[in-house]
Amino acid sequence: APPLRADRPGVAQFAELADMSLSGDITVEGEITVPVGAASPDEDFSTLDEPVRETIMRDLKAVGKKFVHVMYPRKSSALLRDWDLWGPLVLCVSLALMLQGGSADSKEDGGPQFAEVFVIIWFGAVVITLNSKLLGGTISFFQSLCVLGYCVLPLTVAMLVCRLVLLAGSGTVSFIVRLLVVLAMFAWSTLASTAFLADSQPPNRKALVVYPIFLFYFVISWMILTFTPQ
Repeated sequence: APPLRADRPGVAQFAELADMSLSGDITVEGEITVPVGAASPDEDFSTLDEPVRETIMRDLKAVGKKFVHVMYPRKSSALLRDWDLWGPLVLCVSLALMLQGGSADSKEDGGPQFAEVFVIIWFGAVVITLNSKLLGGTISFFQSLCVLGYCVLPLTVAMLVCRLVLLAGSGTVSFIVRLLVVLAMFAWSTLASTAFLADSQPPNRKALVVYPIFLFYFVISWMILTFTPQ
């Protein structure tokens, strides 16, 4: 084989590496083996080993905290940061069940059917969310659905109160009481939703976002107010 020439590219560097060696006074110590069962203190907690009861209780507490944020609306990122659709689903089902006027085969049913309420709420929330995104909203699709769904809580409370009032009678006094309750809860739902969604919209387009939200909760409020049991 031809001898290596020092003037060739790279040969000088290889020659220097060949001459390098550890001096005798440097000791190399350390442990390179890691026990199989060892766990890092910074290791993330895994819910796979968590009991089902603790998982359910943690989710229920998270939903309850979001309900509190809706009943006491303020500018908070709790509904946006830890969004979920469990609360909106429970509220939608509860409201649809209370608006169910009677049996499905009844010709004198005084309220909308379960599927109608379910579709109106979710379709309306999707349309408002798409409108918000098209206008330049900065929150995600499911974050907006979460806020709109959780803010149905005051109207669900209004429906429960109206059902109790209708048990006492359906006269003029009953209608006035139901009207006041529905108006108060309608305003509460609208203000709560705008408090969470206002900051995510461009300043010059907030009115275009608030108006569909106003119509959305107005339709639900109208269904509650005009509901008459069988």
